[in-house]
Amino acid sequence: MINKAILIGRLTADPESRYTGTGTCVTSFSVACSERWKDKQGQQQEKTEFLNCVAFARLGEICGEYLQKGSLGYFEGKNTIEKWEDKSGNTRYTHKIVLREMTMLSPKQESQGGDHGSQEPPSTGEIPF
Repeated sequence: MINKAILIGRLTADPESRYTGTGTCVTSFSVACSERWKDKQGQQQEKTEFLNCVAFARLGEICGEYLQKGSLGYFEGKNTIEKWEDKSGNTRYTHKIVLREMTMLSPKQESQGGDHGSQEPPSTGEIPF
């Protein structure tokens, strides 16, 4: 069986990184993916999907360090659906893409908080599953 998601899109906000109790990096962000087409009347149409992504371990660190709002990237991973209960006891579901690979398609703009020197950012990162 295959469970694979491939996205090319732009981050809607800066990535948010945190670390688990065991020291594993977990980075989350949303990617906007748009498609364009002409309808039967010849009018240009556009639809944008906003997809939640999460990256773990070294790939999470790379995403947190080198991606920012507006970054264009290629993202590959698996589809997951998390089931949870809200405060009222209602069952909710959240769809996420757990990333296995990321390739930056646009250069990172100058960092606002610090200087990474002349270090070139890695273009890909992978985690085994």
